[in-house]
Amino acid sequence: MNAQKPSLNVLVYGATGSQQGPVVPQLLAAGHRPYALTHSPDKAAALEQAGARVVVADMANADQLRQASEGMDAVALLVPFFLANPHDGVAYAKNAIDAARQAGVKLIVWNTSGFLLPGRVGNPAIDGRLDVAEYLQESGVPHITIQPSVYAENLLGPWTAPFVADHDQVAYPTPAEMPVGWIATQDVAALIVAALERPELAGESFLVSGHENLTGPELAARFSAGLARPIAYHALPPAEFGAILDQLFGPGAGAGATAMYQGIHDTKQYPPMHADMAPVLAKLPVALTPIDEWVKQVAPAFTPKPVVH
Repeated sequence: MNAQKPSLNVLVYGATGSQQGPVVPQLLAAGHRPYALTHSPDKAAALEQAGARVVVADMANADQLRQASEGMDAVALLVPFFLANPHDGVAYAKNAIDAARQAGVKLIVWNTSGFLLPGRVGNPAIDGRLDVAEYLQESGVPHITIQPSVYAENLLGPWTAPFVADHDQVAYPTPAEMPVGWIATQDVAALIVAALERPELAGESFLVSGHENLTGPELAARFSAGLARPIAYHALPPAEFGAILDQLFGPGAGAGATAMYQGIHDTKQYPPMHADMAPVLAKLPVALTPIDEWVKQVAPAFTPKPVVH
């Protein structure tokens, strides 16, 4: 960390999840004091052992979030949108923003968990991000927005990893010809920490992705290099993807994602999922992880399991 930058008390929302979890160790490594907010303290045991303070609170409880925000210099905010009721995500975000404003927090760095679209599309899971962006702007709390493209860790989910391990196929619900700028969660976390250390950037919004914009076959080629075996691409039917989400998160959880990806397949209109990272890295200097290197790091997830007789 830059020696001129002070140590910060940072409230981290979603700290026990896959997206925000890497923010905590990177804050610790940079000399800051992360406060991991969770409603399931059992899930935060490892974070507490690593040095984070655990704060037990429910994002639906505005009073609890207000108490959790007291004494914080900054907030690393993330809220879920692919819920059985996507409107809950907007309500959670508003509670967190109100709490930060009331507690006098100096900076919010919001991880949008996806690019913000230029207008509403009628899908609550997508449009909710625009509602949060408007509310954050109106709150008056200084903020920096980090808009990740698509997480590489999405490829560890049950819609992809078993296909790679058992069938040598990278399965994902995007058309084969659609390019995507996959980015590792550790890289997004590094960008978030860099933003938290730079309050002078308040008001800016950064589209972030990996350096490469890969079609399905190009992604499969990176997997082939990382795993040292031939891997092909499989465009997973959106309905099949949504059914897996329903199994994981409950009935209806996959409806928004199914509709979004089906619309992409039907219209052949590919939303931008890649960013020009040169100007971003000039302001938020971090090292990005190449996808083939990321695949090597998580190779056990894509390795066939031994057959037990």
